[in-house]
Amino acid sequence: MATTTKIRPRALVRASGGPRYAVALAVDALGTGLLRPFLLLYGVTVLRLSAPATGIAMTVGVVVGLVCMPAVGRWLDRGARSTVVAASMLVRVVGVALLLATPAGHVWPFATAALFLGIGNQAWPAAHAALVATVAHGRERDTALAAGRALRNAGLGVGALLATACLAGGTMALQVLAAVTGLAYLTAAALAWSVHLHAQPAARPTQGSGAEPAPRLRALLAANVVYAFCLNVPEIALPLVLVTQLHASPVWSAAIFVANTVLVVTLQVPVTLLMSRVSRRIVLALAGVVLTASYLGFLAATSLGHGWAAPAVAVVSVLCTVGEILYAGSATALVTVLAPAHVLGRSLARFQLSTGFGLAVSPAVITALAPHGPAALWGSLAAATLLSAGAVASEEDGRHHGGEGDIGAGESGLPTVSRVGSVAVHDPCAAYRTTAPDAVRP
Repeated sequence: MATTTKIRPRALVRASGGPRYAVALAVDALGTGLLRPFLLLYGVTVLRLSAPATGIAMTVGVVVGLVCMPAVGRWLDRGARSTVVAASMLVRVVGVALLLATPAGHVWPFATAALFLGIGNQAWPAAHAALVATVAHGRERDTALAAGRALRNAGLGVGALLATACLAGGTMALQVLAAVTGLAYLTAAALAWSVHLHAQPAARPTQGSGAEPAPRLRALLAANVVYAFCLNVPEIALPLVLVTQLHASPVWSAAIFVANTVLVVTLQVPVTLLMSRVSRRIVLALAGVVLTASYLGFLAATSLGHGWAAPAVAVVSVLCTVGEILYAGSATALVTVLAPAHVLGRSLARFQLSTGFGLAVSPAVITALAPHGPAALWGSLAAATLLSAGAVASEEDGRHHGGEGDIGAGESGLPTVSRVGSVAVHDPCAAYRTTAPDAVRP
């Protein structure tokens, strides 16, 4: 089957929701990068809370924020698209406002602010994926999702760099950063809402109509909890190992994090395009194998001599990032393909629940395993990830056509007509498609 392997920026922007929506994503990511990495620092230095209390409040905010996902899924299944994206950004505006209004020494207002920030952060990925799934189809959808992730990582990185440069200003600088973050979220919400994209709700199939049932995807969702750990490896696991076990300079941790961001920004779209020749399920399983190999590589690297361990960890981290790129480029796309139209929102919400849960528990798991030595940490992660890759590869899709679709709207019954502003858009990414796939690949 022929596939598109060239990056066409203008058509890719259209397939991702249009120029205004792309700007909204960039502004939102920039604002998130300004505050999210320093939220703990804000609680400790500005609000004078203890580090454990601040950390617990942030964790509770993330976990409780997951409770909103079923409601988000039902909202999406009623056809809402840009409205849900804008709402996820506006919720974070409320969180920032509460943060700025929190008096020093009061943990509950801070926890409430963290909750609203958590709700927005959890709701956004599913809403964004549903929006892209409405305006792009087939492999163009995969590329558009990959482009959105690359753009978001770029915005997060730039925001974090700007915030780091401003930290010399002390507590006042953190408060200013929080205020700027709120304004960025508000601007992004206005831009996203202005897209006015709404999908016609898909009719729920009646009993006996011969319609395909919604796939349960239990193995995929369970495996995704483990896969999501890779997203916290550069931020949590590697700094912990490098600084506390290898006694290496913190510069190594910073360099690995920057390299991870740069690689994701530059390679996410090209790698996703390259892997479009292969089934999404196979790519996701391959991502698990690559991540497993990287975890075993970290285990080997930490056993080297004191002068070689840190550079070896840095080299292996590139392999880990490749696994992350493969995972991010295939997992959400696979869900959008396998989910029937009438439960697309709820399927994406369930997927985000598994991702959010994995991200929430991974810091506790990593910090609990690390004191028991490299074998306990990296060996456990490698074994769990390899088992997850096997589960992904062997799970039945439960679709009559036998696998995922690479075709257009017919692949999951998604609507081909949506409304952007006052103009009906028919397959807006047609300019990006150079060849029409003629087969369904398992």
